[in-house]
Amino acid sequence: MRALFGQNNGQIIRKVRFNSSMQHNRRVQPDEARLVEFTSELIAHRSIGGSPGENAIQTHLAQQARGRGWQVHTWDIPVAHMMSRRDFPGMEVERTQACGVIVRIPGTGGGRTLLFDGHTDVVPPGDLGAWSQDPFTPTRTIVNGRPALVGRGACDMLGGLAAAWEAICMVTEARTPLRGDIVLAPVSAEEDGGLGTYALIDELRSLEIHPDSCIVPEPTNLDLVPANGGALTFRLIVPGTAVHASRRTEGVSAIDKFLPLHAALIDLERDRNAHVDPLMERWPIAYPISLGTVTAGDWASTVPDRLIANGRYGVALDEDITTARLRLEEAVAAACADDPWLRDHPATVEWWGGQFASGRTDPDSEIVQLLSRTSKAHTNKLPEIYGGPYGSDLRLLTELGGIPTVQYGPGDTSYAHAPDEHVVIEDLVTCASVLADVIVEYVG
Repeated sequence: MRALFGQNNGQIIRKVRFNSSMQHNRRVQPDEARLVEFTSELIAHRSIGGSPGENAIQTHLAQQARGRGWQVHTWDIPVAHMMSRRDFPGMEVERTQACGVIVRIPGTGGGRTLLFDGHTDVVPPGDLGAWSQDPFTPTRTIVNGRPALVGRGACDMLGGLAAAWEAICMVTEARTPLRGDIVLAPVSAEEDGGLGTYALIDELRSLEIHPDSCIVPEPTNLDLVPANGGALTFRLIVPGTAVHASRRTEGVSAIDKFLPLHAALIDLERDRNAHVDPLMERWPIAYPISLGTVTAGDWASTVPDRLIANGRYGVALDEDITTARLRLEEAVAAACADDPWLRDHPATVEWWGGQFASGRTDPDSEIVQLLSRTSKAHTNKLPEIYGGPYGSDLRLLTELGGIPTVQYGPGDTSYAHAPDEHVVIEDLVTCASVLADVIVEYVG
């Protein structure tokens, strides 16, 4: 399916001007009720990566944009072809199809193009018993004394995407004159690699859309994140020798042989975080190494002959992925060499799933500083500028797309992927206000 931009050019004409000095007494304010309702609509799509909801939410956004008279381009992402490419960023859930969407509001000409890139996929809700409600039936509640919206994806990052949408609505409804273009790209598959943004970069080029800067409204607590460490998914396979548990000393437990390897990973993490980039110094561990699943054996009374551990490996800012992988492989090999059994039966490392490189934009770049000034004008607080310890689509936009990119959005990442994930409604509104002013200042 490929639907080209419509005939309605979405051109914005002069009627009401936003306050270009970015004071808080603008004539146009976000519609809080509409913003909360739109966020709730997105949450209700249950857009878990790889599920039917992942495509459904993309279709919904395309339909909503067409209903506003905005130009909309959709296409079927050639998943198999993308996966065959050498620089494909990886994927952890099964997909045979994915839908791309680009929304464009063209200006009068001669201005710059600002891209908003926001992922629509969410992670599974996990243990439903840990939630106070159905994760996909969004509910308003009070969190730490502040009204908030609870639901899977409220924080990461459907709330931020809805805030960007509301900002664009504010600007277009005010008929604010703009010379440049506003482009919004809702993307799939960010959580497990970045297929959506990876395909988006190609599609933007084919349409001859060349963004001058990009804002990704990921949850940053309204701070500014112009850089991310990388994150590589790996699998550690540890061999053993099976035997009846009553004669366990005649076998070799893969669990026992995993222990020195686990210790080696702890040592490696400590060494890799001894000295970090100044942008990452706020984090206790800037580049974590974490094991998410560990499985071994197939029978309680059998010594396990294999252990499989799947984990996530942090990549330092500006570190080459090949170099990062080599360091982990060398640490595993050294640990095996120190163990008589593993020396002859070494553990193996496999790289699979999401392969997030690191990425960065200069904190002094225009888009970062513009966001900083605008946010301070709305909150009376200068936002912090730091690097995130997690992978994101920022690295694809900066490295493959060559687009200066910064993350700025509502929500705290400590609530992302957690039970009762939520976003504070006041922060949704503030984010929409800030982004609307940034659009006018940057594009106009």
